[in-house]
Amino acid sequence: FGDLHVELAAPGASDYRRELDISRAVHTVTYISGGVHYRREYFASRPANVMVLRFTADQPGAYTGTVALTDMHKGKITAEKDALTATGSLAGYNYQEDSKTPYAITLQYEAQVRVLHDGGSVEVADGKIAFKKVNSLTILLDAGTDYLNQRERGWRSELPHRAITARLDAAARASAQKLLAAHEQNYRALFDRVALDLGPTPGEAAALPTDKRLARLQTAGTADPGLQCLLFQYARYLMISSSRPGGLPANLQGLWNDSNRPPWRSDYHTDINVQMNYWFVEPANLTECFEPYAAWLNSIREVRKAATRETFHTRGWTMRAENGVFGGSTWEWVESGSAWCAQNLWEHYAFSGDKAYLRTLAYPMMKEICEFWQDRLKALPDGTLVAPNGYSPEHGPREDGVAHDQQLIWDVFGNTVAAADALGVDREFRDQLAAQHERLLGPKIGKWGQLQEWMVDRDDPKDDHRHLSHLLALHPGHQISPRTTPALAEAARISLNARGDVSTGWSTAWKINLWARLHDGDRAYKLLGNLLHLVGGGDANSEGGGGLYANLFDACPPFQIDGNFGYAAGVCEMLLQSHTGEIHLLPALPKAWPTGKVTGLRARGNLEVDIQWQDGKLVQATLHPKQDGTFKVRCPDKVVELKLKARKAAILK
Repeated sequence: FGDLHVELAAPGASDYRRELDISRAVHTVTYISGGVHYRREYFASRPANVMVLRFTADQPGAYTGTVALTDMHKGKITAEKDALTATGSLAGYNYQEDSKTPYAITLQYEAQVRVLHDGGSVEVADGKIAFKKVNSLTILLDAGTDYLNQRERGWRSELPHRAITARLDAAARASAQKLLAAHEQNYRALFDRVALDLGPTPGEAAALPTDKRLARLQTAGTADPGLQCLLFQYARYLMISSSRPGGLPANLQGLWNDSNRPPWRSDYHTDINVQMNYWFVEPANLTECFEPYAAWLNSIREVRKAATRETFHTRGWTMRAENGVFGGSTWEWVESGSAWCAQNLWEHYAFSGDKAYLRTLAYPMMKEICEFWQDRLKALPDGTLVAPNGYSPEHGPREDGVAHDQQLIWDVFGNTVAAADALGVDREFRDQLAAQHERLLGPKIGKWGQLQEWMVDRDDPKDDHRHLSHLLALHPGHQISPRTTPALAEAARISLNARGDVSTGWSTAWKINLWARLHDGDRAYKLLGNLLHLVGGGDANSEGGGGLYANLFDACPPFQIDGNFGYAAGVCEMLLQSHTGEIHLLPALPKAWPTGKVTGLRARGNLEVDIQWQDGKLVQATLHPKQDGTFKVRCPDKVVELKLKARKAAILK
């Protein structure tokens, strides 16, 4: 959109402190200038749907300065009384500077700023809002476009002016204190569901600013479990802040994009990235944050069906690797990308048990994706079914029976059969799909003991590519597990070892999850440590690197949020797993976390779980079922079966 500029007339400052309180989602700046203690608080309010910037001081008349707007698309900016407005259109713009083709669908947009003050004066001056000797200042900001996630209505709703004005009018009538209280209550209703304690943190580490704390961890190698907890909760903060019902899902940058031409278009990559964004929302108890992802997939179905029919002459739909909000899809066809998206759809049901969602949203999409593969699969001479001309992102040849495709088709077929059973629908289709599921080419073990990436045994043991596409069956899938398929799990371990431990941010995060699924907590912890490194800048065109910036963003240059979200998923997998039909407590607990506690994690079957451990052993687990059910629970030394009633907790020791 643009930038909001606030210029303050003040002498030099001292005791400057800038912080983000992720337990409240409030950004605070404090400093001293001319003997005056200044304080600023910024927050983005979900209930009010506005951004609030509050400027206060301990002396009257402390603030003098200006508020201005700049627009990034040559929009018109007007100033009147206490308000600034920017309006414009994306007509004529395109993503590439040298492209001659402008956007095919152009949105109208608007941003409004209100400047509220106590004491002093406010006036328009040179296109800005000037304030003089005010006691306090509250700036309200809202912005929007005429985007609508409905293809049948041309992707457009009414112009955003009326809605923005109404929201700002309502916010202006409320006090800053009431706006803050409503914001905190709404945010904490999600954030406070999960608490994590991974052991004591040295006091000297906890007192350091984030950049110095990261540097200490890297140079001294001293443990900092508090920082690991902070990074986990930071991912939850980022997801709550970027993916709420009624909005769009978190993209490659979540919503923290500062460029008109960002790397990879700040889009939805469906060869791992957007799927990774949502791996952790269910176990980390943020199920509401999944809704925008499902709504986006549903909104683009008809566009994808038309493109799929044109290219593949099949029913159903699939995607290329790069995807936008209007259903457009570019770069390579990743034919099983839609099946990977369907995996997320199923997991939301597996955790929540929401049959209305399954019936009206997830199952129809899953069925269509299965129909694509029913029309596309080819039979080998022995009747085995394989995906033709497949692709293993983002390297290797295109050919039949690629493991990436086979594992995702196995997953979507099996989950769709389970969905049809849960709903009691489509018996004939269900039986046909189940029969085809049995005929799919399964994972194969190669000549050096590896899990094969291709049907042909050609894997190179020196290949350290960042993508781990042939290990999908281990994670996020459930086809391979040390307990159910030990030989395949060992092959996956060999392949994972060959890929190495050094990679880009999102790949490192995926490896945390993979090692956790192999029940190797110490190796998962090592990868977790690789991610927790302070880095400087980065090449925007590079896939190399890894680590974190000083603000804890994942440094897949220049920035990708999937590393943050994938890290949180990995921590969940280390502490609790439920993908094989049983609830496994502490399946990959590392030696570095001998004592700790977590409350509010979720398991499949609509169950919340609290776990406490000491000296590497389970002390107590409390299960909070949200619905009646029978649950198998695996403790380190036993498996118990419990019949639980909704809202009646059960304690295991």
